[in-house]
Amino acid sequence: MSKPKKMPEFKTEAEEREFWETHDSTDYLDWSQAKPASFPKLKPSTKTISLRLPETLLDRIKIEANKRDMPYQSLIKAWLADDVNDSRRT
Repeated sequence: MSKPKKMPEFKTEAEEREFWETHDSTDYLDWSQAKPASFPKLKPSTKTISLRLPETLLDRIKIEANKRDMPYQSLIKAWLADDVNDSRRT
């Protein structure tokens, strides 16, 4: 591989984004020397879903969440996570 080109300095993020849209990073970086990156403090991404529940079930979940002083969506999420973790152990 030939010697990588010198990386330009950018004044703004927009300028850098524009540059990389029209240039190949392999001309500027030797990716064979790259090390894996770790970002342990990033919050896991979430995805919104639509879930149809019987109204009576949702009412019971809301009552239980109210007893625990937490949003019902958080309670559902906790229950799902617990169930998935339990099923993976067996």
